[in-house]
Amino acid sequence: MNALDQIKQIINENHVVLFMKGTTDFPQCGFSGKVVQILKACNAHFKDVNVLADPDIRQGIKDYANWPTIPQLYIKGEFIGGCDIVTELYESGELQEKLSGISNQ
Repeated sequence: MNALDQIKQIINENHVVLFMKGTTDFPQCGFSGKVVQILKACNAHFKDVNVLADPDIRQGIKDYANWPTIPQLYIKGEFIGGCDIVTELYESGELQEKLSGISNQ
């Protein structure tokens, strides 16, 4: 299975996925850490994918979304955005709406 197939499978199998540098417990960049904090503040259950552990996934996720930066948040298969967009959505309450009603998976 190539990186793009792996990415599609991860996104399809999890309601909320964060492709990030590091892990939920040990973010390796400030932007990833900020998105983790926001998701925790929303009590969101999410799958973290450490792009630093796999160079193919790291490049593949950029190609998949046609988005050049990490982190990248997906909710129900939809690409939401990176740190700035997630922060804006959180501050406006839109992120909480997108996350509401999602069962923990």
